[in-house]
Amino acid sequence: MRENGHDYAPTAPKQRQLLALLVFNANQVVTVGTCIEELWGESPPDTGLSTLQSYVLQLRRILKRVPRIGSLKAARELLQTRDGGYLLAVRPEELDVNLFHDLVRQGRAELGKNDAVASELLSTALGLWEGSALSDVQAGPVLRIHLAGLEETRISVQEQRIDADLRLGRHHDLLGELSALCALYPTHENLHAQFMLALSRSGRRTQALEVVQRLRRMLGDELGLEPSPRMNRLHQAVLACDPVIDAPTRTAPLLSLDLLAHSGARSA
Repeated sequence: MRENGHDYAPTAPKQRQLLALLVFNANQVVTVGTCIEELWGESPPDTGLSTLQSYVLQLRRILKRVPRIGSLKAARELLQTRDGGYLLAVRPEELDVNLFHDLVRQGRAELGKNDAVASELLSTALGLWEGSALSDVQAGPVLRIHLAGLEETRISVQEQRIDADLRLGRHHDLLGELSALCALYPTHENLHAQFMLALSRSGRRTQALEVVQRLRRMLGDELGLEPSPRMNRLHQAVLACDPVIDAPTRTAPLLSLDLLAHSGARSA
């Protein structure tokens, strides 16, 4: 909660946690039971209900200090007590997460049709992130589920933006980003495939082959798995200098990794 450069977010850990839960479920009733589960897990105190009510009261007092809210009555209208729970009533445009999803929806609609626009929209969506979501909030069992889903969406969006950039011939620009992502997600096959493709197109075939070897070792050591057939086809295509993985041109645009999903004969 920021206004005019001032941060009005609560500083007490449990209050921040409760506010985050309400924000993730904005305009929906969050039951008392869900609030208690998030705050204390399977071992709530005997005073859990009264303590929760105290936290809600304290949150309203904090909201009252925000200039555009300005009164306890307005704070009650924003953070409402409903039958069996609480509801945070906000306009959709007030939440960054809604703006993120709107930009993602628009960007995905442009993928494969206008990749430059898609890349710009998805980049703008990703730019709303400042590190991990709720990195300064203690997350309980309910918030962790929300955060896992949001993080999965974020990395999926990043992959799609990278695919668009690969189709635009921006492989050189992607090397640093993909190197960091592969280190962060050492068993994520698609990121490694994208890194291999970018390296190969940048004239660094040896390093591209090293990427698949590292992935093979990691999958085997950590999960007892082998790389997928799609990854093996990309490996063989790099070994054979198959033109299917060449950088796109204006006259011969390439569908990047999509082709490898359907072309085993050429690169096997």
